[in-house]
Amino acid sequence: MSVLSGKKILLGVSGGIAAYKTATLVRLFIKAGAHVQVIMTPASKDFVTPLTLSTLSKNPVYSTFYNEEDDLCQNGEQSKQSGLWNNHVELGLWADFMLIAPATANTLSKMANGNCDNLLIATYLSAKCPVYFAPAMDLDMYKHPSTVSSFNALKQFGNIIIPAESGELASGLSGEGRMAEPENIISFIERDISNKLPLRGKKLLVTAGPTYEAIDPVRFIGNHSSGKMGFDIAESATKYGAEVILISGPTHLQSTNSAIQLIRVTTAKEMYDACHQFFNSVDVAICAAAVADYRPKFTFNQKIKKDEAVITVELEKTQDILASLGKIKENQFLIGFALETENEIENAQLKIQKKNLDLIVLNSLQDKGAGFAAATNKVTFITKDFLVEKMPLKLKLEVADDIMNKVILHYEKNS
Repeated sequence: MSVLSGKKILLGVSGGIAAYKTATLVRLFIKAGAHVQVIMTPASKDFVTPLTLSTLSKNPVYSTFYNEEDDLCQNGEQSKQSGLWNNHVELGLWADFMLIAPATANTLSKMANGNCDNLLIATYLSAKCPVYFAPAMDLDMYKHPSTVSSFNALKQFGNIIIPAESGELASGLSGEGRMAEPENIISFIERDISNKLPLRGKKLLVTAGPTYEAIDPVRFIGNHSSGKMGFDIAESATKYGAEVILISGPTHLQSTNSAIQLIRVTTAKEMYDACHQFFNSVDVAICAAAVADYRPKFTFNQKIKKDEAVITVELEKTQDILASLGKIKENQFLIGFALETENEIENAQLKIQKKNLDLIVLNSLQDKGAGFAAATNKVTFITKDFLVEKMPLKLKLEVADDIMNKVILHYEKNS
């Protein structure tokens, strides 16, 4: 999954021949899972039409401070609304990052000097997000002192240049100044974002789902865990740059994320062995699986017939995975889950001490919308110092992000 997935991208297009490449650029952003909003300078419409970029981005394309009947296109149709103000401030605040491509010498100069005479520059000046720019111009213009001065000024502002490439130029000359190819722009931005992610270089172990303990070849002891909380934690971790080993019990959930190594297990013993296989190589372990506390002491080789009115199945305790990891942990940040029905805080605090945890995520079955087989969860965070933070009911995806923020905060404090 690309780090661009879910990102809100503001694409500013200025008036150079390289504007024709923005159609491919928008298509690649959309393919990566991003949301794209395009702003064009009036001159750029001589090189690529708003209709093209609107159709590809599935959003209206803006180029003026107010809507003109022939200017605002959405999904291939002209808007009949006119006289509506296009709020450059809202556009600037909406984006996760802004890309200006092509960035002509004229637009670069306006950006560097605050010469705000069009919607693109007004939005740029309002943007609070990171700004990338991909210059495009002839080779002498690219090397001119005024252009170099614009580059230096924009870098001092914190803007990020995507260097021009060498090749054949519109003038017929060949040299530096050609806008980077769309595929290279995408790769540049992905690398830059990835290198700045707070968990880049960290490896996480996450457990998920139930375990099944066989009674006979067709029956087992298990629970209602769907595994969704653990899978969401794994996905969230990759958004922040982490590499994840996800050890999952039986569940229908899948992961196609290349940053997640999915290991399937069935029993508590198999999960125990898998966790101990990888624990020494990870920085963080988050045990979200609902592991069976007991298993049949003896497993029947054949299906039990219902000849007897009553049968007895003797149970024995399974190995406590979380406690065993707590005993051998060195520098790992260890997070456990607790599902309680009474004396929730007290029982969770005892688990922190007994299992040598850094953080526990407490679920209560008394809370509506929390627990197994739900898209939502309501948790309480308790640290090893017994600091208690109760959270509202949230989607499990949002809870997963909250857990990642705790991990990030831990490393920020210890950096």
